[in-house]
Amino acid sequence: MASNVSQTANSQTDEFAKLSWRERISYGAGDLAQNLIFGTIGSMLLFYLTTVYGISAAAGATIFLVVRWINVFWDPWVGAYVDRHKFNPKIGKYRPFLVKFGIPLTILSAMLFLPIPALRGNIFYAFVAYMATAMVYSLVNIPYGALNASLTRDNDEVSTLTTVRMTEANIGNLLVYTFLPLFVQLASPNPQSKDIGLFGLKLNLGDYSSPHAGGAYFLVMSIYMVIGFVMLLFTYFGVKERILPTQEESASVKYSDLFGELKRNKPLQILGLFFLVGFTFMFFGNTVWPFYMQYNVGHSEWMASINLIGSIPGIFLVFLWPIVRKKIGKRGFFYLFLSLFIVGSLIIWAWSLPGFKDHTTLGYIGRFLQQWGLTAATGYMWSMVPEVVSYGEYSSKKRVAGIINAIMGLFFKIGLALGGIIPGYINAFFKFDGTSQSQPASALVGIQWSMVWIPIILALVAMFIMSRYPLSDARVAEINIAVDKERKAKQI
Repeated sequence: MASNVSQTANSQTDEFAKLSWRERISYGAGDLAQNLIFGTIGSMLLFYLTTVYGISAAAGATIFLVVRWINVFWDPWVGAYVDRHKFNPKIGKYRPFLVKFGIPLTILSAMLFLPIPALRGNIFYAFVAYMATAMVYSLVNIPYGALNASLTRDNDEVSTLTTVRMTEANIGNLLVYTFLPLFVQLASPNPQSKDIGLFGLKLNLGDYSSPHAGGAYFLVMSIYMVIGFVMLLFTYFGVKERILPTQEESASVKYSDLFGELKRNKPLQILGLFFLVGFTFMFFGNTVWPFYMQYNVGHSEWMASINLIGSIPGIFLVFLWPIVRKKIGKRGFFYLFLSLFIVGSLIIWAWSLPGFKDHTTLGYIGRFLQQWGLTAATGYMWSMVPEVVSYGEYSSKKRVAGIINAIMGLFFKIGLALGGIIPGYINAFFKFDGTSQSQPASALVGIQWSMVWIPIILALVAMFIMSRYPLSDARVAEINIAVDKERKAKQI
């Protein structure tokens, strides 16, 4: 029934437009871009700061903590600014932000890894550089998220768009979590021929935890940042904004709308909490993975091949998401894939046991299942943001896509921060020493908790949260039709 309603509306208004493949791919390029530019920071910064850069685990975690608290106040202001922003309808409301702030974001991200010996160990520089990067990132990420809700109201089309954008996002993850560490090791000093665990292939890999590896990080990161900015340009030139508030509606947006939206929008509350928990355990794994491979498994040279296998479901099995959702519903979708994540995490834990460390098969299977569950659960949730925007427009009679995406982005970034902060403090508590090539047993236990047990607990919490989500697909379609009728009535 919901599908019939959507088709009827599509014949009446462009707001229910079917997107071309060019537009879908162009929009998804923005996810690829942000993973290349900012995902590199989430994956490698703590490891870089506590080994190559030479600050303590506690200092690195504290930098993450302070910057994220700044984001708590900064992101809602950015959301309100984006919604109030005057725009040219021919250019769009959100697209210009991608270029205007994409340029400084690219530069600042690379400067986090600036290989100047005099700066090594300088906590103030690390803090200021990371703070500036995070603040500018909000000026790209929040408009990009709001852009998603401006393309179409068609729920099935949003679902298809999500599969395309998440495929591209996971290509970015492949480049970041699989090839980035490999490229850095290839460019690092003191190379040695090592079997990377992929069909006997051997490469000359350097020591990427060495204080002399700074130049390798800067070179690889800079290349990633430039490619990321090119992808932002693809998004800018390839999409069309169709659902936009009037200039009068934009002018009426206030910072306080943030609190009103949070108070009355229950789907926003539930989905935001799910974002927070989901991205916390996602970034736990991303942050700790280099530590886990280096010290608990003892085969950092296998990271690329293990992650290559783990990237398969996020790129080649994304097409199954809409099929699975239609078969078992939204809640069943998340229950299934979070369960796969838990099973994969348990296998990854077994892989680190003394008798299994040299068995790459366990690493392949565990990482495949873990990443399949993780990419599906944390990827498909983005398809639900436009329906939360529509619900907010329906209940408050005001379309504040920027503010809602700022709220979602805030939950995402708090999760990202917690995923980077807490493992750092756990490492410090369990006596991790970044200047040592080997770690005490206590440090290995701390890394194991961050990689396996805490993410499993949080995955179970995420299942419970999703059980409370109130919007069905049929209800979303009804809301979109009602809002569309109201907008048309105002234009008559």
